[in-house]
Amino acid sequence: MSKLNVDQKNIRLLLADKKADFLIPDYQRPYAWSEEECQTLWEDIFDFAIPEGDATKFNSEEEYYLGPIVTFKNNNNKLEVIDGQQRLTTLMLLLRAFHISFGEMRDENSKKIKELIESCIWKTDEFGNANKDLLKIDSEVATDNDKDEFLSILNTGMAPSSMKSKYAENYRYFQKKIDEFLHSYPGYFSYLPARILNNCILLPIEADNQNTALRIFSTLNDRGLPLSDADIFKAQFYKYYSDKGQKELFIKTWKELEELSDKIFHPISGTPMDELFTRYMYYERAKLGIKSSTTEALRRFYERDSYKLLKNDYTLNNLVELANFWNDVSNQSRERFSDRVLNKLFVLNMAPNGMWTYFLSVYFMTNKDANGMLNDDNLYRFLTKSIAFIWTYAFYNPGVNALRTPIYDEMINIINGVEVTFDKYRFDKDSVRQSLLNFVFYNKRPITKSMLAWWAFTNEQQTYLSLEQPFEIEHIYAKNRQDVDGSLNDKRNIERLGNKSLLEKSVNIRVSDFRFEDKVKKYKGYMNDRGKHIDGTKIQDLLTIDDRYVNFDERDIESRNSLIIDSFIEYLSTENLFK
Repeated sequence: MSKLNVDQKNIRLLLADKKADFLIPDYQRPYAWSEEECQTLWEDIFDFAIPEGDATKFNSEEEYYLGPIVTFKNNNNKLEVIDGQQRLTTLMLLLRAFHISFGEMRDENSKKIKELIESCIWKTDEFGNANKDLLKIDSEVATDNDKDEFLSILNTGMAPSSMKSKYAENYRYFQKKIDEFLHSYPGYFSYLPARILNNCILLPIEADNQNTALRIFSTLNDRGLPLSDADIFKAQFYKYYSDKGQKELFIKTWKELEELSDKIFHPISGTPMDELFTRYMYYERAKLGIKSSTTEALRRFYERDSYKLLKNDYTLNNLVELANFWNDVSNQSRERFSDRVLNKLFVLNMAPNGMWTYFLSVYFMTNKDANGMLNDDNLYRFLTKSIAFIWTYAFYNPGVNALRTPIYDEMINIINGVEVTFDKYRFDKDSVRQSLLNFVFYNKRPITKSMLAWWAFTNEQQTYLSLEQPFEIEHIYAKNRQDVDGSLNDKRNIERLGNKSLLEKSVNIRVSDFRFEDKVKKYKGYMNDRGKHIDGTKIQDLLTIDDRYVNFDERDIESRNSLIIDSFIEYLSTENLFK
């Protein structure tokens, strides 16, 4: 069982402790507090210590809680800060600003408070004298180019205008507020820092290891962004490349990778960089031959063998290549992909779940050539087969968890150079047909949009569609048409696939008419009353729908529904997915 040391302390007791030796570790994010957060901190502390602007009204029994500081003692006996980095750093800046403001004040109270502050900022000898060469806090944040300014400010008490970091800006803000206080309350100047030191409370929580500290942080933190798995991985890379003398190159590469990931990945949980590591994990997982449908947590997978996977040259290079590949998928790059492949990727972006992204990541990492490119014919066949299987599987086993077993099997086949066939998981044709006929394709069901995206591209005339364009689901026979004329004998036909199409959101907003001929006009584009041309849809099936249907009544819905289902069954037959 993990051990914890939890002991509520005021700032003086926490920082003046001889064991206090804090380290902001390399995997932490850079210091982020702005003047706004510092202003809030100052005003809250000031109102507490000088209630109603009257220093005499302070109740020495009261306490002001500043929050937790979660740490663990590393192998060098330093307290690595997992939570509380921002407030601890800011408090150090505040105390240093008070310290330099005392200057040469010789009254007894000022001298005592100045010495107390010194014992909080610097290490002291056995007589309590501060050694101003040894700070009680250090920063190794890999991606913080300004950490040297922070340490310089603490050492010198100076933050000239040439310093542009948040550390310097916040330090100068505190200097300004302290100066204003000194002029307003000259007789009480020592009282404010004394009350901060003695009555402002922190909750230090010292864990016995990093993982425990991170779990505590995840439980406690309800503000800001918690440390991500990728932040921990960054630290391992940082140490590895620093030992090779390539620290600056790594920092540059990592920043570019973060920026790219932020642009292309939008995960429901975790950070964009976590998503990149997850997609890469499935490749390494498949290489190990792991078929278990229970997937390890991301950090647990990478921390195997003391993070061995992160202590080499190829992993970071692979992550960069994988991110560039997904960037090209997102941007629909015609330099990398043919139009027919882009069409398949568009359809996959409408998939009922996200498992295809891991599947395609494994395929890319395994089959890319020296230039990071894939064979177009092979990729096209892979995507076509994947769509057929994933779409059909979703009718029987909705959700990503059920899909893991067949996909994991095929991931290993990819690694072993075996063609993806899903032979072990073929479907019964009659069951699939009956499922399609009975399934109610409500708009909110993910598979509905998936099927309509697939159907749109069965039209050989269908042109490229942009992923930047939001698409919605159109009822060709409008719901309000049924309300007006009640011509449907079976109201379930409203939600049949035969009555639906993918449609650009911008067009769908305008196509609210219940009359079929009015809808067709807006599908195709038209001139409005002001003589301006209003663009129509790019969905080819809708552009030519009046060539096949005159009024689009109930019989037409059923006919089109049968056509879509028959076409899908034929698609699965062609892909050899039936028993």
